[in-house]
Amino acid sequence: MNTKIEVKILHKNFKKLEVLKGINLSINEGEVVCVIGPSGSGKSTMLRCLNRLEEPTSGEIIVDGVDITKKKTNLNKVRENVGMVFQSFNLFSHLTAEKNIMLAPVELKKMSKAEAKERAAELLKMVGLEEKANSFPSQLSGGQQQRVAIARALAMKPDIMLFDEPTSALDPEMVGEVLAVMKQLAKDGMTMVVVTHEMGFAREVADRVVFMDEGVVLEEGTPDEIFSNPKHPRTIDFLNKVL
Repeated sequence: MNTKIEVKILHKNFKKLEVLKGINLSINEGEVVCVIGPSGSGKSTMLRCLNRLEEPTSGEIIVDGVDITKKKTNLNKVRENVGMVFQSFNLFSHLTAEKNIMLAPVELKKMSKAEAKERAAELLKMVGLEEKANSFPSQLSGGQQQRVAIARALAMKPDIMLFDEPTSALDPEMVGEVLAVMKQLAKDGMTMVVVTHEMGFAREVADRVVFMDEGVVLEEGTPDEIFSNPKHPRTIDFLNKVL
């Protein structure tokens, strides 16, 4: 098993508030790991530490064999391999869907304009939006904007995709179209870490479900183990409320 991400004793404090209290987690190549738990449990903070959008207080995070918590690590190099999709779509409002997708590969000199345009067309097709290439974000629905955001995160051909509650800002009827794209990515073997409130998605798509509360991982297992036979009282309590 090729380990893509290894998290060791990860702590994160915001001033006096300890948000992550010694997280250990490893994620293998091609694995889909869904992280669930109540709001404020540290799920998004942990995810943001995985590409150093948040600076860990202590601990190690090893991505593809590189310890990204080391000061001398070239973060941009690591991030090229790790795509991230946020709750809010974070698209550039003055750029079309196509140009949003082309931006990073061209700016970082990974592709010529022509190659990036071709890649954007492929990705828009993959997320079912080829006819929206020249639309601006304001002309797209929330679900369409999030699908463009996923396409944009895939533009650099990352090995790993991080999703931070990618459907929580969407109207319920748009959730399905975004989850469908994510299911396809999972099927294609993408390594994915997904912080989500969508229990149906976690149950159906995850290889492993991680339950967090108050900054610690309390339980992890297959979807069947976590949803059908949770062991920890806190997991049981949480699932009783949400399912």
